[in-house]
Parts: sequence; structure tokens; C-alpha cells
Amino acid sequence: MEELLQILTDLHDDVDFETEEHLIDNGILDSMDIITLITEISDAYDVTITAKDIVPANFNSAKALYALIERLENED
Repeated sequence: MEELLQILTDLHDDVDFETEEHLIDNGILDSMDIITLITEISDAYDVTITAKDIVPANFNSAKALYALIERLENED
């Protein structure tokens, strides 16, 4: 989780990603951020995020993103 928090903080250092639960809903993350996140997460965690995974529920919080990462790791 620490690595994910660092990736997120590198994108927006003014957001408390440990508590924020509406990253997409509140417009904190935009489409370019999502693309960057997918690339960084894929590299850091060796997982593949597919189009079906790119839904707001998976990107609204660090907790949701980490749950996605864990699910993808377990699928391999």
C-alpha cells in the first residue's frame, strides 16, 4: 500500500489519499491521471489493468485501488 500511496502522492501531493474516498467523483483524478496510474501500477505491481477494470469504483480511493491490485495479483 505504501508504494501505491507514493504513486498517488507523486500525482497530487496536496491530497490526503489515506482518507479521500471520492477521487473520481470529486474530480481529483482526471483521465490523464488514470492513464498515468495504470502505467505506474502496472510497472510497480506487475499487473495488467484492463478496460473492464477502469471504472470509477476502482479508482475512487487508494483503498479501492489497492483492492483492485490485490485482486489482479491473485488472478495471475
